[in-house]
Amino acid sequence: MEIPAGSFTMGSPYDPDYLYESETPQHTVTIAQPFQIGKFEVTQAQWWAVLGSMPSHFTGPSLPVENVSWDDCQGFISKLNTMGKGSFRLPSEAEWEYACRAGSTTRWYYGQDPATLGDYAWYSNNQTYPVGQRLPNAFGLYDMSGNVWEWCQDWYHFTYEGAPGDGTAWILPTWSSRVLRGGAWNGYANYSRSAYRHTDVPSNGNPGYGMRVVRTP
Repeated sequence: MEIPAGSFTMGSPYDPDYLYESETPQHTVTIAQPFQIGKFEVTQAQWWAVLGSMPSHFTGPSLPVENVSWDDCQGFISKLNTMGKGSFRLPSEAEWEYACRAGSTTRWYYGQDPATLGDYAWYSNNQTYPVGQRLPNAFGLYDMSGNVWEWCQDWYHFTYEGAPGDGTAWILPTWSSRVLRGGAWNGYANYSRSAYRHTDVPSNGNPGYGMRVVRTP
């Protein structure tokens, strides 16, 4: 899906129910050029077509690939980029949040109330589900909340102090972990908020970790 250029406010305002220091300070990010991001999370069928292997705990061709580390995702992308289908990479954290929010400023891209999250996301469940079964956001992207966490390109920083304002990945490491976004099938509603940030070392994978790719010109 092509995401239009634009500016947005990244992070969380003060919120008595949902707020973490890692989501502050709020800051303006400007995405100067449109970009293409996957309408769906990468599926097991797609992973198999590229690498001929299957790391996932839950299996099914239309399920999101999971149990993959950041390093595994780089291996997938490296091989994909040799197949003549274009140039691909993980989204930056800013691109991810911009695409997730789709113009919204609320806790979740559909609004403020967690009671309706189940219309948009698989969460607090005991397994993954086929991609694209819940409602999309305003950009037409599916499963931006729930199903599997999605690795981003960035190194994790404890706050947004000094974060890039142009939408590029924050690649200067200050810690040993990378960023994941979006929540997962086994997580709480809170973890699926548009601003929520998760982190793990790049060599770790588990049945809640998956990916979505950006296609570059």
